[in-house]
Amino acid sequence: MKSFIQMTLVVCFISAAVVAGLNAKATGFERSRILVDGEVYNVEMAVTPEERSRGLMFRTEMANDAGMLFDFGGARDISMWMKNTFISLDMLFIDGSGTIVGIEKRTVPQSETIIPSPKPVRFVLELNGGTADKMGFEVGEKVEGLPR
Repeated sequence: MKSFIQMTLVVCFISAAVVAGLNAKATGFERSRILVDGEVYNVEMAVTPEERSRGLMFRTEMANDAGMLFDFGGARDISMWMKNTFISLDMLFIDGSGTIVGIEKRTVPQSETIIPSPKPVRFVLELNGGTADKMGFEVGEKVEGLPR
C-alpha cells in the first residue's frame, strides 16, 4: 500500500510539473530581461504582428517583476488599447534609443479607448498598473537590455 501511495504522489508531482511547464510555454512568447531605473523585469517579447495583437489579453494576473515588451522594429506612432485585457497596466512608451518618452498609468481593463504614443516609439513596455508610480519611473529615464 505504501508503494502505491508513493507512486501516486510521484505521478501527481510529475503531472503538476508538466502542466506548469506547459502553462509557462503556452503563451508562446520569447522571454528576456530588461532594466528600468535599476529594477529588473522578466518580460515576454511581443515581436510578430500576431504576438503584438494578442499581448496580455485574457490574463488575470502577472507577477510584480514581469511585463510584456512590444517591439515594433522601428520608430512609429503606436496606438494601444485594453480590449480583452483583464488587468490594469502601466504602459511605458520607449523610443529607439531606450528613452521613456511617455507613460500611460493604470489603464482601464477591457476598455476600447485608444491609447496613443506621445510621439513615434519603437517599444511599449507593459507592467502591472501602479508600477510606474510605485517605482518612480519618469519620462526621460533609460531602459536597458532592449533588443537592438
